[in-house]
Amino acid sequence: MTAVGLRERKKAATRQALHEAALRLALEHGPDRITVDAIADEAGVSRRTFSNYFANKEEALFHGDLRRMRALADLVRARPASESPWAALTAAAEEHYAGLGDLDPEWVARGRLVRRHPSLAAAQVQTFATMESELAAEVAARLQGQDPLGVRAKLVAATFMAVLRVSLNVWLEHPAEISYWELARESLAETGRGFT
Repeated sequence: MTAVGLRERKKAATRQALHEAALRLALEHGPDRITVDAIADEAGVSRRTFSNYFANKEEALFHGDLRRMRALADLVRARPASESPWAALTAAAEEHYAGLGDLDPEWVARGRLVRRHPSLAAAQVQTFATMESELAAEVAARLQGQDPLGVRAKLVAATFMAVLRVSLNVWLEHPAEISYWELARESLAETGRGFT
């Protein structure tokens, strides 16, 4: 085992511990009532260590969403180059959510937390914007020069992320009526007709 591999695993474990502490405290006390110091204490690290990993408590709170979305972006990259951008995004999302099985309770809890505390919406939007940029780059590569200004790539990525976000919000309102992925699949199919 290399020192670099061990060091990276330790960093990932610390980042995850801080994220879990932020989520736990936010669910217990509300996001407005927790501090970076409280998160660091809960995770058993110093405030300085927290600052090495996250800029603020919101970033720590949404780390799980960013990690989940980066896994989705990796699946998009692995799709056949011959697939259209929307087909690649949709197939990657289906593979991603099938791999998750039942929805991750942490993800659902975070979604409900944002709905109860609108002050978190800006941090969530920032997380989604980061992923839109990464997905737009993947879409642009698939368009092979057909989108010189990158407008279509950005529009496709933003629309895809909006469909996932809206599907989650609708599902959170009606969880007993339909599964999240069934709702997202139908929404992606309907929206995708505009991109084919």
